[in-house]
Amino acid sequence: MGSCKENQQENPQQPNCGFVQGPIIVGAGPSGLAAAACLSNHGVPSLILEKSDCIASLWQHKTYDRLKLHLPKQFCELPLMGFPEDFPRYPTKFQFISYMETYASHFSIKPKFNQAVQSAEFDSGFWRVKTQDFEYISKWLIVATGENAEPAIPEIGGMEKFQGPILHTSLYKSGSDFKNQRVLVVGCGNSGMEVSLDLCRHNANPHMVVRNTVHVLPREMFGFSTFGIAMALLKWLPLKLVDKVLLLLATIILGNTDQLGLRRPKTGPIELKNATGKTPVLDVGALSQIKSGKIKVVVEGVKEITRNGARFMNGQEKEFDSIILATGYKSNVPTWLKGCDFFTKDGMPKTPFPDCWRGSEGLYTVGFTRRGLLGTASDAVEIANDVAQLWKTNKDCRSSCNSHIILLK
Repeated sequence: MGSCKENQQENPQQPNCGFVQGPIIVGAGPSGLAAAACLSNHGVPSLILEKSDCIASLWQHKTYDRLKLHLPKQFCELPLMGFPEDFPRYPTKFQFISYMETYASHFSIKPKFNQAVQSAEFDSGFWRVKTQDFEYISKWLIVATGENAEPAIPEIGGMEKFQGPILHTSLYKSGSDFKNQRVLVVGCGNSGMEVSLDLCRHNANPHMVVRNTVHVLPREMFGFSTFGIAMALLKWLPLKLVDKVLLLLATIILGNTDQLGLRRPKTGPIELKNATGKTPVLDVGALSQIKSGKIKVVVEGVKEITRNGARFMNGQEKEFDSIILATGYKSNVPTWLKGCDFFTKDGMPKTPFPDCWRGSEGLYTVGFTRRGLLGTASDAVEIANDVAQLWKTNKDCRSSCNSHIILLK
């Protein structure tokens, strides 16, 4: 790689690279904001690079209108600043966005927007991070793009033949656009369930594909958050026993979901979440609509899309007006982080939780714990503590950066 000086010699009027004081953070979602705030609390500056035009772009641009936090707000707070007291127990999408904007303002976090990272590579003791128009150089790199950076689009034969719209839930806003339509919803996670419920409430006719097993739990049990109950029990009981307690209570409250076509995995919900990242569905009303027949469960997988609908694995065909892919998201790290074996081909850290936040050569990750915003907060605190120690002792690096042509702040 060329140096800053070499690049400037090619075009002295327009320098196109520079050193960054403190870490470079890729991503201005909750993970990136949390990392920057915790670093700032230690007196360590940082620079956030964000490909979109705003903070929390996934929340602002790629979520449906009726979305609320699935967990109570105390389990979704970012470090150093809680939610406003007047926010409800389960804040709405718009309240959460407002919280993050206030958070960024409170900690004077000012990302560089419209800076899509094309590559990041460790070279001669520094991380060189290239966007479409600049190269940023730092001793430290924090990957904060998270587990849900890009929509996961399945390859289903015949999609190009379908006459109606096919869209991922990242483009879905409201069921009002599908009134009186027969809609095929591919996927039965929290998004698939909530989109199906939203369609129902706007007089659409959703058919939800449930190809795999799924844990459905009530969002609350006897007036208490199911997640909160689980966290409390885990302090005293083994994980597998807690899973058994949760499933027993879920059966008492919800009934046998297997009879509805929602077969439970053999592995318990918490154990499965920790091992694979597959989140249990926290029911907010979809199950009652399934029981009433307003949401129809399709237990056969989709074999192919046809001109007017879909053909399933059992050979049956059904007609639909629209198709919604509730197929989740994936990491995009492999597309831009080069020469690094810390991540798997799927873009997740090879090192399991709780040590997945730190790589080598000044590489850190935040938001890859498979434990939601609680995991994000934990990562951000650990990273800031670690970098702060290095920052205090690494005077040579800081004076070296200060002596170069460009210093970014």
